[in-house]
Amino acid sequence: MTEQLSADDWIRQGLKVLAKNGFTALKADPLARAMGVSRGSFYWHFADLGAFHAAVLKRWREIAAEQIIADVEAGSDEPLQALLRRTFGARLDLERAVRNWAAFDAAAQGAVRAIDRRRIDYIEQLLEQRGLAPATAQARAQILYWTFLGFALSGTPVPAARLHGLLDEIMRMVSA
Repeated sequence: MTEQLSADDWIRQGLKVLAKNGFTALKADPLARAMGVSRGSFYWHFADLGAFHAAVLKRWREIAAEQIIADVEAGSDEPLQALLRRTFGARLDLERAVRNWAAFDAAAQGAVRAIDRRRIDYIEQLLEQRGLAPATAQARAQILYWTFLGFALSGTPVPAARLHGLLDEIMRMVSA
């Protein structure tokens, strides 16, 4: 590689490796080899592996919550339906990898807790906007989120037509 890598390049590579190979692959030497550079480039941008891991987790939070919320808010579709289609229709390898990482690492566990809270709060907000009482919105947001987690962690692909039917049923259940 002839051009200088940025911290963002390392973080993007880290997210790809994390999704494909898990958190144990997030090490300077193998990442540098895969990117065709020396590990000195890694340490130019990150004080240590912990700083890199923190940056990877921060980016995950940005793309797995804040970016999705921003996209839903900017769209013209009904927000809850748009959120369900987006999240249940996404590739969830990275979600599973971070949650696996959280079973072994306190920082990853903190990131997962923070994103869970953010996501549940957002779902609750959407349900309240649909006219549900706060207590009902809170309960249904939690149930919806557990449904998402079960789907994400199962890793079992669902054909598109079946998934659309399931999402329609989820919307009916939440709106009842």
